[in-house]
Amino acid sequence: MAKQTKYIIVSGGVISGIGKGIIASSTGLLLKTLGLTVTSIKIDPYLNIDAGTLSPLDHGEVFVLDDGGEVDLDLGNYERYLNVTLTRDNNITTGKIYREVIDKERRGDYLGKTVQVVPHITNAIQDWVERVGAMPTSDTGRTPDVCIVELGGTVGDIESAPFIEAMRQFQFRVGHDNFCLIHVSLVPVVGAVGEQKTKPTQASVRDLRGLGLSPDILACRSALPFEEGIREKLSMFCQVSPKQVFSVHDCESLYHVPILLREQGMIDVLTDRLKLDALSISKEIVLEGDTLWAQWREFARRRARDLDATTIAIVGKYTYLADSYISVVKGLEHAALNVKRKINIKWVEASDLEEATMHKDPLKYHEAWQHLCAADGILVPGGFGERGVEGKVLAAKWAREHNVPYLGICLGMQVAVIEFARNICGMTDAQSAEFREGCALPAIVFMPEIDRTTMGGTMRLGSRPTKFQASDVARRSAIYKLYGSANEVHERHRHRYE
Repeated sequence: MAKQTKYIIVSGGVISGIGKGIIASSTGLLLKTLGLTVTSIKIDPYLNIDAGTLSPLDHGEVFVLDDGGEVDLDLGNYERYLNVTLTRDNNITTGKIYREVIDKERRGDYLGKTVQVVPHITNAIQDWVERVGAMPTSDTGRTPDVCIVELGGTVGDIESAPFIEAMRQFQFRVGHDNFCLIHVSLVPVVGAVGEQKTKPTQASVRDLRGLGLSPDILACRSALPFEEGIREKLSMFCQVSPKQVFSVHDCESLYHVPILLREQGMIDVLTDRLKLDALSISKEIVLEGDTLWAQWREFARRRARDLDATTIAIVGKYTYLADSYISVVKGLEHAALNVKRKINIKWVEASDLEEATMHKDPLKYHEAWQHLCAADGILVPGGFGERGVEGKVLAAKWAREHNVPYLGICLGMQVAVIEFARNICGMTDAQSAEFREGCALPAIVFMPEIDRTTMGGTMRLGSRPTKFQASDVARRSAIYKLYGSANEVHERHRHRYE
């Protein structure tokens, strides 16, 4: 008999962007410290097939998976917190579900029945969650004991309704002991005296219960820890016990959230609710969990220490929303903590470095150049479209001429090539075919395998091998040493030009 995966659903109320992804990731991490194998699914109720065509300024970073899936940034959190390798199937969208159901209808799979939201859409959602929840995602190849399902959007949203109904049905499909609902809500602090208000959470839970789901755990976001009596009040009006109400207040860093939840008894509540004690886990795997928790605590401790700072200027096109570059930021944080440093990021909007800004807004122009010139290193991430490209070229030129460490990712690497071609190779008209199709000196060209007409999912996507040439020049290069002198490395790609 196949093992029954246990499911933890994470829903959100009151406002969007409340922190469901961090709560979901932190919960998964705590379960991993028990020696359990954990996987994750993110449900996004938008009609897009995937996140590939969404603007980073509208929805945050598009995270790329090994298999080429372009997904919500929360899947990046899952991979970082849980050390798993997810697939495009771990991100469910309304578009994917409807496409699957309509394809089945066209094939005649429903045998002439009237295809409806209930039961056909809701069944498709449940089947997808159950199938993906049992797929191994860790390097051990073990079948997951627990699947964390984050339900995007806010309870009450029209587009979320089919998924809420599917989860209502799903709790009976998998059984009471295999289904737990965490509802993330807001306890705002209002007024001159800073009083915490529970009414928004009460209303959100009432809406959720009206849709047929009752929360097992309340994770309440707030700027401050619970005041006296708040936990008991929420318990009374939301019909959960006080030990199932958690204060998820602002703390020193996101890495402290798992510690915060554990100190309030999250592991005990989950163990009791899902009968986790009944699972058979070897001593070796339990020891792995203990080691993971010790490593995480040390990681969080380093993050809180007063370490020497290194300043990195990120020269981007979407800097008004830091979530547009969340993987870059997390990569810098992790690298800094690994060498016992603190990272200080200076955001530089690429177009602010250009001469046009000097005439239009001199203050913004000089401030951008001040940040760039004062940085210990410069990182230029990817982006699409011509806006800000010449500013990125200027950043690469500054780094080269002043011997400042420079990391170019995707478009950041391409502008470095353009800059070098113009100013070192004498190709003064060098340009990218992305911005000047038919230009005389294309340093960056359209890749022949890419579809020129269809935008979604047609780039070079996912993990691809890169091999170092067997030459003395390659072996002496800095990049070869940074990769640990490996002959072949795998990197994730997302681009049409190179």
